[in-house]
Amino acid sequence: MHGKNTPVILVMALVFALQATVAAAVTETDLASDSKIKRSRLLATGGATSIEGAAGGGIVPMAVISGYGAQEEQSAVAFASHVDTGDYQLDVIGGSWSWRNRLELSIAQQKLSHDSLTAALSLPTDSISQRIVAAKVRVAGDLIYTTMPQISIAVQHKKNLDFLVPGAVGAKKDSGTDLNITATKLILGGFFNRNLLLNANLRYTNANQTGLVGFGGDKNTSKEWLPEISAGVLLNRHWLVGSEYRQKPNNLSFIKEDDWHTAFVGWFPNKRIALVAAYVDLGEVATFKNQTGWYLSLQVSF
Repeated sequence: MHGKNTPVILVMALVFALQATVAAAVTETDLASDSKIKRSRLLATGGATSIEGAAGGGIVPMAVISGYGAQEEQSAVAFASHVDTGDYQLDVIGGSWSWRNRLELSIAQQKLSHDSLTAALSLPTDSISQRIVAAKVRVAGDLIYTTMPQISIAVQHKKNLDFLVPGAVGAKKDSGTDLNITATKLILGGFFNRNLLLNANLRYTNANQTGLVGFGGDKNTSKEWLPEISAGVLLNRHWLVGSEYRQKPNNLSFIKEDDWHTAFVGWFPNKRIALVAAYVDLGEVATFKNQTGWYLSLQVSF
């Protein structure tokens, strides 16, 4: 099992470091770059949508609220994502609604196809589905306009809809609820005159493979705090490049669960569209080692 205290200390240290960072002031040029700044947020500040439906990156949520609605507005987002590692394919669709850049409600439907695993173990099914319903609240700070980072708290309730295989490998439950505490900061001109995005998340969970292989197991049934970190650089108003890391639990004796990594590029041509492509390294997934591949996600904002 992972150490209980070290991940928490590392992530909290990053959060405090972000709070201590003095963000550059928004200049007249920044204001002129977006004529709607008085009513809505800057391009790309709503993020993309993660595989669990929350605003953020691909595998790590951010403290930002989905869409571009400002304090007097509401917004809606729809998304579709696909991950392919050769032996596994994950398809996700969903959407979210946000209110006054304060509250985000989201839903996501996941389907994991595992033809290789079915063939190897003669399983009676070739896919596992999961539904995720979540709520996120911004509790402090702002992504750009305050010294401290934007901080949000979120809950994600997950329901595994095909528990036959997860139950057979030792998962204890077919549903669970994750708690996320997230801090995100955009430091203007923070990296060689490019805007620097820093993000840290603490997740309280016992989900196996995000819940697709159930919750808890014979090695551990309790939830634990696990760190997730992402960072990126805005090359200009439309392009973001970066990387993500997500620590995973290891609850099952039958199958090992490795930490996840991505390297991504995001394109934000306007406030309606966000497209993210990534290289993914998922390590060992349900007896199949070296699961690397690609990720593609399309988000439409309303």
